[in-house]
Amino acid sequence: MELTQIKYFLEVAKNEHITKSARNLFIVQPALTQAIHKLESEIGVPLFKSSGRNIKLTEYGRYFYEHLKPLYEEIEKLPQELRNMANSEVMRMRLNVLAASSFVTAAVIKYKRLHQELNFDLIQNETTNLYDVGVFTMEDASKYKSDDDASFKFEEEIFLAVPNKEPYKRMNSISLKEMAGEKFIGLAGTRQLRNICNEFCEGLGIRTDISFESDNTTAIKEAVAAGIGVCFWPEFTWGKVERRKIKLLKIMDARMKRDILITIRKNKLDNANTEDFYKYLCKVFAKLARRH
Repeated sequence: MELTQIKYFLEVAKNEHITKSARNLFIVQPALTQAIHKLESEIGVPLFKSSGRNIKLTEYGRYFYEHLKPLYEEIEKLPQELRNMANSEVMRMRLNVLAASSFVTAAVIKYKRLHQELNFDLIQNETTNLYDVGVFTMEDASKYKSDDDASFKFEEEIFLAVPNKEPYKRMNSISLKEMAGEKFIGLAGTRQLRNICNEFCEGLGIRTDISFESDNTTAIKEAVAAGIGVCFWPEFTWGKVERRKIKLLKIMDARMKRDILITIRKNKLDNANTEDFYKYLCKVFAKLARRH
């Protein structure tokens, strides 16, 4: 059955009058009659019977009408529902944030104040491709081949955060080989950055002794300041430290750094909002590096 046949049948069934139905459908009467006969032939049962100068639904026709009408009404709603869904998708952005989550969240909040009509979904999933903008990190982004549509690379050095007291008080740099036996604060919940730090230490033949773990930068700052341990600290995205309590020492063994990659996937009919936010986020990261 074709949708046009269904539409014609429903109109005739509602009116039980060929001439009136043809007028409502803006077609000629013979064409409507032929369409009804063709439908009856395809189904294999009579849908109408003559009743004087008019027609009436048969038992089959009544059953067909009662079951078909709600289905057809649902079909008619679908195009508008799809348009509404597309509009909703345009106004919703999925962000997969696997690096600098606090910094990115602050940027989203600021952007949201200027674009209150937009909605953001923030996820942290290393295996999914179901996102519009992604933020993740690695030791060297040039080795990464992304299937996203565009990407922006932001580089930051990784320092060693230590309490601003002896024996570190007068230091500006340090070798990790001097840190044998020192307690380290682990980066719980930041798997990509943790892997970078672990691989760097393994390359130097150094094993860190983790005494405390947290994925909260404020908690890490307080733990370092309290002398609980030392911690690897990204140059920009974890924010400033209170210099009176904490020092950031440059690592002398080799340049320890990470690349943050911001990517965009153009997977909507209208990507204007996604592209605008992607450009905004790239500018925020670029401005951060210039400010320092």
